[in-house]
Amino acid sequence: MNYRQIGNTDLKVSELSFGTWAIGGAWGRTNDLEALKALDHAIGKGVNFFDTADVYGDGHSEELLAKATKGKQSEIHIATKFCRAGDVHDPKTYSMESVTKYCEDSLRRLNRDQLDLFQINCPPMEILKNGQVFEVLDRLKEQGKIRYYGVSVETVEEGLFCLEQPNVSALQVIFNLFRQKPLEALFPQAKEQGVGILARVPLASGLLTGKFRANSQFETDDHRNFNRDGEAFNIGETFAGVEFAKGIELSDKLTWIAENRGNMTRAALKWILENDAISCVIPGFKSVAQVEDNLQTVNVESFTEKEMTKLAKFYKDEVQREIRGAY
Repeated sequence: MNYRQIGNTDLKVSELSFGTWAIGGAWGRTNDLEALKALDHAIGKGVNFFDTADVYGDGHSEELLAKATKGKQSEIHIATKFCRAGDVHDPKTYSMESVTKYCEDSLRRLNRDQLDLFQINCPPMEILKNGQVFEVLDRLKEQGKIRYYGVSVETVEEGLFCLEQPNVSALQVIFNLFRQKPLEALFPQAKEQGVGILARVPLASGLLTGKFRANSQFETDDHRNFNRDGEAFNIGETFAGVEFAKGIELSDKLTWIAENRGNMTRAALKWILENDAISCVIPGFKSVAQVEDNLQTVNVESFTEKEMTKLAKFYKDEVQREIRGAY
C-alpha cells in the first residue's frame, strides 16, 4: 500500500481507502457480517482510512467502523460528515449547539474521543457564504473534539469558495473519468494551498466497472433506483449525473483502459490516483471480494501520456455535455 498526506495535515493515509455508504444503506441489501469481514480485510492489507457519515444507515456505518477498529483507534483514521440529518438550508443546523451534538453523536457511535476529519456534508452555497459553520468548527478544534475539518462539495464553485477559508484542511469531491472538471482550476488551487482532496463516486456508482447493461435492475432501496434523476438528492451522487443508458454507452467506449490493468474498476481508480492533488480515492464496497479487487489498483500499470490525453479528449468531446445537475 502507498500512503499520501492529506494536504498540510499530519494525516498520512492509504491512497486506496474506502467509503462506507454502501454498507450503511441506500445501496440495496446489506450484510453486517460480510461488511465487517471486508473492513477487517482492508485493514489487514494496509488501509488506514475510512470515510463515513452520520446519515449512512442513520449512523449504522459509524457503528460498524467502531467494531472493526476497536483497539486500533490510533492506527485507523476516520472521516465522518454532518448536517444531512437536519434541514441543510436552516442556519440553525450549523449552530454551535447543533454541530456539537452531531459531533458528539458520531464520537459515541464510533467509540472515539476525537474525530480525525469532520466534514460538512454538501451544504448549500448560502450556508458556506454565511460563514458561521466555519467558526463553529474552529471552536470544536480548540475543544479537542476534532483534529481537522473539511467540506464535501457538489460543485467546483463551492470547492473554490471553501479554499478561501483558512482552516479547511480537505475537500471531498466527485471525481472520476466522467467528472473531470475539477482538474481545471480546483485541484491546482487546492494543491497550491495544501488542502487535501478525497475523491468520491470514483466509479460513477458502478458505471465505470463495465458490469452493467441497459437492462440492469437495482433494488428498491438502492439510490441507483430511486435517485436516477435526482429525485432524492443531488443527481451527481448517482451515476455521476449521467443518464443511466447513456452512461452504459459511454462506459462501453472505455473498455480499452482495462488492457494490462486487470479490469475497468482498477483502471478507473488508477486514473484518479495518477493526479498528485489526490490524497486518496474512496470507492465503496459490500464484500471482501470487492475490497480485494479495488486494492489491486495499487499494482496496475500507470497510464501513458498519450492515454491520459485520449481520456481528457473523451471527456471533453463526449461526456461533458451529458452531465446533469450542479457541477
